Amino acid sequence: MNKFSWRRMAVAALAVPVLALAACSSQGGKPADNAGGGGGGQVASTPKIKVALITHAAAGDTFWDIVRKGAEEAAAKDNVDLQYLNDPEAGRQAQLVQQAIDQKVDGIAVTLATPDALKDVVKKATDAGIPVVSLNAGEDVSAQLGAFTHFGSNEKLAGEAVGTKLAQGGYKHPICVIQQQGHVGLENRCAGVKAKVPGTEILYVNGQDMTSVQSTATAKLQATKDADVIIGLGAPITITLLKSVSDAGSSAKVASFDLNAELAQDIVSGKVIFTVDQQPWLQGYMSVDALWQSKRGGFKLGGGQPVLTGPTIVDKSNASDVLKFAQQGVR
Repeated sequence: MNKFSWRRMAVAALAVPVLALAACSSQGGKPADNAGGGGGGQVASTPKIKVALITHAAAGDTFWDIVRKGAEEAAAKDNVDLQYLNDPEAGRQAQLVQQAIDQKVDGIAVTLATPDALKDVVKKATDAGIPVVSLNAGEDVSAQLGAFTHFGSNEKLAGEAVGTKLAQGGYKHPICVIQQQGHVGLENRCAGVKAKVPGTEILYVNGQDMTSVQSTATAKLQATKDADVIIGLGAPITITLLKSVSDAGSSAKVASFDLNAELAQDIVSGKVIFTVDQQPWLQGYMSVDALWQSKRGGFKLGGGQPVLTGPTIVDKSNASDVLKFAQQGVR
């Protein structure tokens, strides 16, 4: 796999202990008996703890299914009672964090897409002695807000990786589609693209309404005849943009961030030229496991620095290999 090696790529050195799971539920607990006698890993013998994973996920975004799958696998291994909660509205996400504090959970993993809305409640968590990690969004403010580490991709570097690849391909007028205005990670992605390809335009759409995404992008492509590539910042958005390109009769190519099985297949078939994967399964898995490690021995992964899970380029050269993992729901 063609990988970009960035600063602090310590994640490559972390041997994440993925144990074979024998019929364990997402809530952790004692493993079920295996009548077939096959081998398998064993759930941690440490006392069960409660961890809340609170994201800004919007309904229907398959990215978060992958995050959750990784978190559930870590929870099953670590004997963790996992509560997964989500709300794309920043104020309601903050309320979910407060709810977890009130329930006296043993750890909180939270996305920081809108850090100003979450900074006070994250401080309440740490003041209450609840360890916090962040994931996916907010890498640059994570430590400042009190999280002991962050799991995710550096979004500005990921954007620059896309911009570099587009520049190498001769593209000069990308349209970078942001599905949630004010989301720091998405804004940084497009800023990174623009840093490498100055002709990049930003298009804001309502990511919670795919019909609106399609019509808005179609109108933009019809009005921007020299657009040579349109970039989705998430797999469902990108798949919708393929329809916009067709509707507009545009010759623009389609590139992406993030991944699911359908997008991997579209790269294999040549409909999408490439994507940058931030490996969300790892983000969910490592966030839960890091909180268990903190409870287990006071361990703090990352040494005060974010642990990067990307960016990783997936294109025609390696998409077939990635596709089999995407079909399993882990890429």
